[in-house]
Amino acid sequence: MAEHSSSIGRQIGAVADRNGNITHVIAGDAKGLVIPDLADYPLGRRVLRGLRLIHTHLKNEQINQDDITDLLLLRLDALIAIGIENSMPENIYLAHLKSSDSPKAYEITGPIPFHRLDASFENFDEMLSSLEDELGYQKSGFDIKDRRERAILVSVSTGPRYEQEESMEELKELADSSNVAVLDTLIQRPKQINPKYLMGEGKIKELVINALNKGATLLIFDQDLNPSQIKAISDVTEIKVIDRSQLILDIFARRAHSRDGKVQVELAQLRYRLPHLTGKGTAMSRLMGGIGGRGPGEMKLEIDRRRVRERIGLLEKQLISLSLARHQRKARRVELGLPIISIIGYTNAGKSTLLNNLTKSRTFVEDKMFATLDTASRRLRFPRERDVIITDTVGFIRNLPSDLFSAFSATLEELKDANLLLHIVDMSNPRFEQHMSSVDKILSDLGLSQKTQLLVFNKEDMVDKEEAFAICRRFDAVSISALKPESFYKLLDAIEIKLWPL
Repeated sequence: MAEHSSSIGRQIGAVADRNGNITHVIAGDAKGLVIPDLADYPLGRRVLRGLRLIHTHLKNEQINQDDITDLLLLRLDALIAIGIENSMPENIYLAHLKSSDSPKAYEITGPIPFHRLDASFENFDEMLSSLEDELGYQKSGFDIKDRRERAILVSVSTGPRYEQEESMEELKELADSSNVAVLDTLIQRPKQINPKYLMGEGKIKELVINALNKGATLLIFDQDLNPSQIKAISDVTEIKVIDRSQLILDIFARRAHSRDGKVQVELAQLRYRLPHLTGKGTAMSRLMGGIGGRGPGEMKLEIDRRRVRERIGLLEKQLISLSLARHQRKARRVELGLPIISIIGYTNAGKSTLLNNLTKSRTFVEDKMFATLDTASRRLRFPRERDVIITDTVGFIRNLPSDLFSAFSATLEELKDANLLLHIVDMSNPRFEQHMSSVDKILSDLGLSQKTQLLVFNKEDMVDKEEAFAICRRFDAVSISALKPESFYKLLDAIEIKLWPL
């Protein structure tokens, strides 16, 4: 290898598995070489790839930073550099990963004289086995039986830091709602956004190395990624890469139970993923399955664009049919002459809990974002022998994906026929004013900002009484605890005044 490398003036490399079989032979240039795609030897949940790279250095130089980056990114068992002097192998350098408790994530051994090569590598396999066990134990950080996706959350923005931090906290909640274990977060604030990776190439490699060291299976970006950005980042790592919109789509896929909900989720997913269906390469395959690939399924997502568009057309027709059925139901309610109240609000504000306790019903409730996706309607009787129809709707959220917003406008059209909108706000949340603004913006986008509203602050039991009173006075609202029916009297009085003014 040394002789050939010296004669052509290029680095030469070979990739070998643990049985000593050569899987790849590589010819580079004088300064380095490009390691080919190792997709046939995936990491999955393995700590190390099971491959070793042996290559030449024409000037007998030691292992450099590019070598170390390859070692860390590709999780190679070892990287070996053969230094050449006068066309002959001179010194050997060995690099391998180290325990995460170590100051450095890697260790370099050398120079080792070429004639002592066998003795120096005598116990290497035993050391490698021990290292792999140690790394596997350290990176798990939780029960090895825990099969959840493990994610690093990433935010890259030039906006105000407080907005970035608030959005990151929300992203954590979204990850929890999708049953994702969050291992770490990264907030980047570059002077300008890199159009290829959002952040600089060096930073994206640092991110990937950190993710690999922690055992992450998923990178979730708080910003929407275009197809070229997903491909560029996926070319750096085998870890699955998704964005905020895909995470929300995954939650919706989990939560949709009605025919309406399932159709709307699949439609939104297909619309979102259509630009990404450029082929069955590695970047595409990483989008499939688990988080970001739930719902329509792998077969449907890998069909060609024409068939995807056909599927979208079919789903749009189904939505029209379902919309007609909803109109018929609404017509029957109109015939009864019952006022319609729609409960709206930011996700996880307590809307479903309120509906359950107001009507003594049992719609699904969970302390997670988007616990309720499907619209639920119930009949509510007031003390003065007056009846209304009260409807729970999907929770709102800032930066709702446009495709998802468009799809769910069919469900949200229920709001257009409402006589009153109950805007429920979690007053215990420090970001409640931002949540109110997000809801108001969505209502404006739906053309519903002029609808009669009643602002209701929920979770008063979690806020100081004087503070709750001051907030209600400031916003001309009422406060309740959805868990305590005895707090509903002032709410019912306020609703009656709105619906049946004197």
